[in-house]
Amino acid sequence: MRLVMMGTGNFAQPTFEALLQSAHSVVGLITQPDRAVGKERGSTRQAGRGMKDLASERGIPVLQPESINTPDSVQALAGLKPDLLVVAAYGQILSKDVLAVAPQGGINVHASLLPKYRGAAPIAWAIYHGETQTGVTIIRMSAALDAGAMLAQEAVAIGPEETAGELEARLAPLGATLAVRVTEQIENGTVQAIPQDKSQATKAPKLQKEHGLIDWARPAEAVCNQIRAMQPWPTAYTYLHRPEHEPLRLIVFKARSDASRFSAAFDVMDEAGNVLGQFQPEVGTVSRGVGNNRLLVQTGHGLVEMLELQPAGKKRMAVSEFLRGHPVVAGWRFGAETA
Repeated sequence: MRLVMMGTGNFAQPTFEALLQSAHSVVGLITQPDRAVGKERGSTRQAGRGMKDLASERGIPVLQPESINTPDSVQALAGLKPDLLVVAAYGQILSKDVLAVAPQGGINVHASLLPKYRGAAPIAWAIYHGETQTGVTIIRMSAALDAGAMLAQEAVAIGPEETAGELEARLAPLGATLAVRVTEQIENGTVQAIPQDKSQATKAPKLQKEHGLIDWARPAEAVCNQIRAMQPWPTAYTYLHRPEHEPLRLIVFKARSDASRFSAAFDVMDEAGNVLGQFQPEVGTVSRGVGNNRLLVQTGHGLVEMLELQPAGKKRMAVSEFLRGHPVVAGWRFGAETA
């Protein structure tokens, strides 16, 4: 079959490479326009050689429209005469006119166990919500977002410390394998379609920078899930509030939870063991661990220990290095900038 690949970034590239190595003819690549560094990050980021360079090396036409749905773009796509569109992390919703260009329509490589996590950032939101498994689903494309019939699906476990970027790197080759398999089944007429149960659908909207702001009122484990989910972009962040200083913005790269500690009010005693009263730590309150080299933060339930972070304008560093240059006092607080 004549295939046109539509996609951008690290998740899509293995599928493009697998199609190039298949028995099918890849007659075009539709990818996002070149962006300035630091813009349009997330699932569309690109490292290494990149899809555009791979296509150029093989003499494959490359189209980079701002919108694939304009009449000019549809006409250019039609000029490639594709039998099937193969889409992965393209970043644009395809109109009916676009899907109608190919006699076999389009298939989409989606990084979740649909119908869960329909949308632009399924990997990040699966980790954010504490899922222990996810996977890849190949669907027939339809007008509704990620709602088409399922043609193939495979699950994988999510590692307890795995970031969104690390999980994406594992899912991308799986998506490529499934995409080639389904393409072959479409060609020989053996593909089987299973409708999605829309009552089980959940959303995975595109990530925004504000999704990285840590809400310390959430349980410790949920805070750590957020930190993993926001890597490599937009990254989790918070502000350290210090007396007589401006709030210090910190990107948090790594942390671990201790849900058993400081989860509720506790008794305050004198040296004789008499109870003087109870103390309820405020959410976001900082405490220091053994040897004064650990940085602990009170959450809505349990503690989070900071392990790696990056102060504004500085490099990424271990907490021990941060504390040498920024003596943090127990009782200071993390939170939003204006908290």
